[in-house]
Amino acid sequence: MSTVIWFLTGNKGKLAEAADHLSPLGFEVRQLNLPDGTIVEPQHDSLEDVAIAKLEQAKQYLPEGETHVMVEDAGLFVAPLDGFPGIYSSYAFKTIGYQGILRLLDHLQSEDPVQAASLRSASFQAVAALWDGENIILGTGSCPGAISTVPSGEEGFGFDPVFIPLDLDDLGQPLPPGTYGVTSTHGATFGTVSMEIKQKFSHRRRALDRLVAELSGDNQEL
Repeated sequence: MSTVIWFLTGNKGKLAEAADHLSPLGFEVRQLNLPDGTIVEPQHDSLEDVAIAKLEQAKQYLPEGETHVMVEDAGLFVAPLDGFPGIYSSYAFKTIGYQGILRLLDHLQSEDPVQAASLRSASFQAVAALWDGENIILGTGSCPGAISTVPSGEEGFGFDPVFIPLDLDDLGQPLPPGTYGVTSTHGATFGTVSMEIKQKFSHRRRALDRLVAELSGDNQEL
C-alpha cells in the first residue's frame, strides 16, 4: 500500500510534477488545497525557513491518521539587488512587477553580453520540504542566469519574461556566462520558450530531484 503525501498547493501542474517524481518511490501524492488565508505567509530570511514554517502550519490540516505533508517555495534572487526580491518575490511581482525590477537595474547595462550577464546576475531558487511524521526532509534547486534589459515573450508566468538562464552542459549543469551549451535558450528569456524547454532548466524540478535523492538515500550531487 502506497504512503500518501499531501502536497500543499493550488497548482495542478506542480501536483503532477511531484507525483511524477515521488510515485516511483512508492508514494501517492494528493493535493492539500486549503482556502486562501489559511496558511499565514511567514517572514523569514531564507526559503528553507519559510518552507519549514509553512510545513508546521500545514501539519495541522492533515486528514486524520495521515503523517506526510509537503510544501514548496521559490523565488527570484537578483545578485546586484542583494538577493531581492528573494523570499518576497510573490509580493514584489504583485506590487512592482518585472518592470520594477528592470527599473532597479537600468543603470547596469553593457554592450558586451558576457559582461551584461555578470552585471545583472540572478537565479531562480526553490525548496521542496517534506514532513514524514518524524523529520523534515529538504530538497533545494537553483537555476542561475541573468535579468534581461527588456522583457520578451508571453510564455510562463511571474518574472519569466525578464529571466535568461545560463546554458547547460550535457549533464544538465549550468555553464559560465557566454559559454554555449548542449541545452540553451540562445539568449532568450523564459517568456519566449516552451514549457518543455523550461523544464530542462527548472529550479523546481531540481529541488524535487534533490528531495527524491534524500528520500532514496542517494546523496550524490545532482
